[in-house]
Amino acid sequence: MRAAVFGGGYVTVILLISIVESQALDLLRGAGTSQNPLSAPKVHCWCSSYPNVTLCTWPKPPHFPTTHYIATYSERHNRASTKECHLLPPGSSSSEKFWICQLPNLKLLTDYIINITAVHSGRSSSHLTSFMLEDIVKPDPPVDVRVSPTNNRKLLVEWSPPPTWTNLAIFPLKYQIIYQWENKGIRRSVNLGPYENTTVELKALTPGRPYLFQVCARELLGLGKCSDWSMPVKITIPRKRL
Repeated sequence: MRAAVFGGGYVTVILLISIVESQALDLLRGAGTSQNPLSAPKVHCWCSSYPNVTLCTWPKPPHFPTTHYIATYSERHNRASTKECHLLPPGSSSSEKFWICQLPNLKLLTDYIINITAVHSGRSSSHLTSFMLEDIVKPDPPVDVRVSPTNNRKLLVEWSPPPTWTNLAIFPLKYQIIYQWENKGIRRSVNLGPYENTTVELKALTPGRPYLFQVCARELLGLGKCSDWSMPVKITIPRKRL
């Protein structure tokens, strides 16, 4: 309570400062950070088999294992089309630490919005993002990479397309090769391609030197990104002619 003097008389002015300050403090308590705040999920989406297989994943929160998720998606210009994701929780093994949201039958050349909301003990936090299917295409890595010497200083590199890419005849892939070696303690690399075939012969390599070979796959027209690199294959070119 505070008083002010006007024309020789006292007029009591009651200020609700204490009430306002109390309400502000309550708001800060509700929205403030704690030792383990509930953060928005960090969502990563990609299309591993254009156009039929699209997944979004995010890590299981370490501090809130019982967190519940609400996952929806819709066309940007048709919010009435909102649908729920098919959610797959993390597995019981220590290596399976991600939630998975499956997005079936997305339309081509269409902007989508996905909303992943984490809910725990009356609190919530959301991740909202948009994408077009063609921008998030990323095949799985090629498999069964094989490297074999064919002649002195020549190598035959072969691989198979990722088995998860189910429309290879309609949407072919192209490939890149990277090979690495060490020279006087310095790692060097050469990136080759793109190739449309799954067999490449390489020449002018140094006999007796160990090389590491890997292959990545990308949609033929360049949609999205190249896959992660395949598992490395190590080989040393024989010093003697085969």
